[in-house]
Amino acid sequence: MSKPTLALFFVLGCSAISAAQEAVRNTLPELVDNVAPKNFQEMWTGFDPRAEPLETETIHQWEEDGVILQIVRFRIGIFKKQRAILTAVYGYPKSAKTNGEKLPGLVQIHGGGQYADHKTCLTNAKRGYATVSIAWAGRISAPKYRVTPTEVKLFWDGKTDDSRYRLTTDWGAVDAYHAPSKNPRNNFPSAKPAAWTIDPIESPRNSPWFLCAIAARRALTFLESRPEVDAAKLGVYGHSMGGKLTVMTSFDRRVKAAAPSCGGISDRFNVSDLFNTTIGDQNSLEQISCPIIFLSPANDFHGRIGDLPNAIDEIKSNDWRVTCSPHHNHQDTAEYEVATQLWFDQHLKGKFHFPATPTTIVKLKNKSGNPSISISADDSRKILSIDVFYTQQGKTVETPADRENTMSRFWRHVAPTQSGDQWIAELPVSTVDKPLWVYANVRYALAEPVIGAGYYYGTYTANAFNVSSLMEKISPEQLKSAGVVTTIKPSLTIETFNGDWQKEWFTYKPGLWPRSTYKLNDHQWKASSTSNLALEIFAAERNQLVILLDNHAAEITLDQPEQWQTIELKLSDFRNFENAPLTDWKNVRLLKLSNAERLRSSKRGSRESRIKGKNWNGADPEFRNLRWKN
Repeated sequence: MSKPTLALFFVLGCSAISAAQEAVRNTLPELVDNVAPKNFQEMWTGFDPRAEPLETETIHQWEEDGVILQIVRFRIGIFKKQRAILTAVYGYPKSAKTNGEKLPGLVQIHGGGQYADHKTCLTNAKRGYATVSIAWAGRISAPKYRVTPTEVKLFWDGKTDDSRYRLTTDWGAVDAYHAPSKNPRNNFPSAKPAAWTIDPIESPRNSPWFLCAIAARRALTFLESRPEVDAAKLGVYGHSMGGKLTVMTSFDRRVKAAAPSCGGISDRFNVSDLFNTTIGDQNSLEQISCPIIFLSPANDFHGRIGDLPNAIDEIKSNDWRVTCSPHHNHQDTAEYEVATQLWFDQHLKGKFHFPATPTTIVKLKNKSGNPSISISADDSRKILSIDVFYTQQGKTVETPADRENTMSRFWRHVAPTQSGDQWIAELPVSTVDKPLWVYANVRYALAEPVIGAGYYYGTYTANAFNVSSLMEKISPEQLKSAGVVTTIKPSLTIETFNGDWQKEWFTYKPGLWPRSTYKLNDHQWKASSTSNLALEIFAAERNQLVILLDNHAAEITLDQPEQWQTIELKLSDFRNFENAPLTDWKNVRLLKLSNAERLRSSKRGSRESRIKGKNWNGADPEFRNLRWKN
């Protein structure tokens, strides 16, 4: 064999060895002296989201309404010498390929029990975006490519002969799956070591939050690699766990706009100090300099509104907004959800102008003895309404242990009166021993409807949008020192159904008449044990009315059509799934008027349920005089 041939073999051999070494080179550097990262900067040291090849493959493709949609897989990294591969739904308008357009790119991050979903890619593409919806937990929803937890387990077990088998996200030697996790415990709240974690000691790199944030940053790299994407115009958004991951990803300087919903502001109370100084939300928030909008429903358990002022103080960005729906928990309606799309239209397309955040001033000393609030609103767009919401059911410090109170706090509504260029409202209180929380919502008209996919991928159409002021907190000490007096007194009348009554009630389906309220959670409307609940109702046809009190329901036959009918109910009229009666009014939080409700078994792990009521016939009902009768 000639020397050139030997040299060639040597070069080829070295190349093969080099390739083999590359294949097993871990993405993250080894710990130095077995010392874990102790802060945000150390946690990310040594990771370059662009360093490794993507090795992208398309495993399913189809077209829908002029949009190219794909199921793609690309490399996250190598952990413990095994590849981790992310599966995602990717979509962009077909015209971009034809015309050579460069589109803004979006990373969409699903929540804990959710799926990477084609509908978000489809609706965004119709609005001129390329979107990658990442399946960090392995679940995927797409035509002819659905991956439920059942298929995820088939993938884990390698059951390729099963007709339901689908390729999906492969975390390799680590575990960042969720609902279910691949290993016995959910490791998201933990940085403790386990057989499937990166480091053998407590370390933030062991948390699946960190691994999923790596995956999201690799998704940014995927977008950069696409010929139809403008790499200088990338955004990221997500809901719930995806909201936290949005915050964990948005410090990446490639992100030019971010929109977390229901997450990313409240993970501050872990039992581990190391977790709190690395994975806790404040650490990521302090690094964010891009424009960011927080979608933060006022009763959300996961992204608690009480933490929102802190989050705004912590971010480096001066370009921020908040939108806070009253009463809602982990869900929203179109006028709030659309904020995400409008935010990206402004910052990635330059085709929208978001009004400025309303400014508020709370005045405690007034002749009436009531606090008051004045609001200045940006009128560069048509204002449809200005509303003030306030509560005394917040706490100075709220933790996950306050979940029930957070979800069911009652927000009083007051309509402000215009005075010059300001709007002013009084805020009567029922006590000076509890804090006062208050914020304002300004509702604006849209020039044309916006269609998008919401938190849970239902398609919505928005004709208006909301911008909130940042909530102000007034302590009991401030109320007392200002001489605030209590002017709200107990009342037997719960609701008159006059004027703006619906502002203190809520629904997630505005097109339907059922409504809910947390009024009974307020001491103003507490009943005695001997009280009955009374209501007057007008129905055009015979129907069934269901009144829900938490998990107990009463079903009433409306047999007097075309006239007002008075209903009076006692405790024993309200029954739960097991047919047990309600025993006391005092702990009731939720009251709902509806045509039908599903009662669920209280047995742990049971999926048994039963429906009370049925479809409504005829025109929507009218109500009056919801009250307690002693």
